[in-house]
Amino acid sequence: MRRLPTTDDVLRDAHCGHAGAVTGPLGQGSPTQDFLRGVWRENPVFRQALGLCPALAVTNTVANSLAMGTATFAVLTGSSLLVSTLKRIIPHEVRITSYVLIIATFVTIVEMVMAATVPTVHKALGAFVYLIVVNCMILGRQEAFASRQPVGRSVLDAAGTGLGFAVALLLMGAMREVVGSGTFLGARVFGPSYEPWVIMVLPPGGFFTIGVILLGFAAYDQRRGRLGSTAAHPTVRRRRIA
Repeated sequence: MRRLPTTDDVLRDAHCGHAGAVTGPLGQGSPTQDFLRGVWRENPVFRQALGLCPALAVTNTVANSLAMGTATFAVLTGSSLLVSTLKRIIPHEVRITSYVLIIATFVTIVEMVMAATVPTVHKALGAFVYLIVVNCMILGRQEAFASRQPVGRSVLDAAGTGLGFAVALLLMGAMREVVGSGTFLGARVFGPSYEPWVIMVLPPGGFFTIGVILLGFAAYDQRRGRLGSTAAHPTVRRRRIA
C-alpha cells in the first residue's frame, strides 16, 4: 500500500521545494560540499526559484541588492546557528512556529542595524526587509537541514545558500543599474551620449533580467548535458578496408 504523505513531507515540500534536497544520504557530504552547494549547483534564485520577491523588487540598483543580500545572509546564518543549537530542545509539534520566531528575531536585529547605519538604503528597501521573515528559502533551510545537522554543517550550509542568494541579487542589480541608469554604485559607466533603458530599473526590468539569466543557465545545462552524453557514448568510426 502506498504511504500517504505526512505533515513533515507537506511542510518540507511547501517550504523547501528542491531546497530540501540534500545530495546523497542525509548526514553525508564534505564541509566544502555543504558550502558550495548553495552557491552554484543549488543556487536559491537561479536553480530553485526561491526568494524571487526581493530578487525582482529591490535589484534596481547595486546598493539595494548588496544591502538585501547582506541582510538575508546574516538572518539565514544566525537562524541556522540557533536552530541547530536548540534542535533537541524545541518541541517537534511547535518547531515551525519556533523557527519563525527565531528568524523574526534576527530580522528585527538586522533591521535596527540597517536603520542606524544606512538609513537611505533602509528606507529604499522599505517593507522588503521585514518580508525576510517569510522568505521560504530561510524557513526551508531550517526545516530541511539546520534542524537535522550539527552546528558546523548547518552554518556552512546557511553561509553557502546566503552567499548564493547575495551573488544572484548582485548580478541582477548590476545588470539592471548599468543598463537602466548607465551607472554602477552611482558612478557613471558610459559616456554622456548613452541613453539609459529606463524600463530596466522599473518592475518589468526585473522579469527581463532574470529571464535572460535563466536562459543562460538553461543553455549551459543543455550544452553540458550534450557534452556528457558524447563522453559517455563516443562515436565509433569504422575504417573502410580497400
